[in-house]
Amino acid sequence: MKIKVLGTGCRNCVKLEQEVINALAELDVAADVEKVTDMNKIMEHDILMTPGLVVNDRVKVSGRVPRKDEIKKWIQEEL
Repeated sequence: MKIKVLGTGCRNCVKLEQEVINALAELDVAADVEKVTDMNKIMEHDILMTPGLVVNDRVKVSGRVPRKDEIKKWIQEEL
């Protein structure tokens, strides 16, 4: 599983990355988590606002930090 956290390093981007790591730990799921800070690479995913979350090349959310249970649901859907 590949997960990308899209964001330039703002507080919410950091929070989203931590929530993803926590969700993976609770689910006991291994994944490659990549933090994408380059605006050109972020724009490749067609999001208008950061932070963004991409799981297996599918944009799950942008512009907000989702709840951990939402993140866990998206991860389970992609297993």
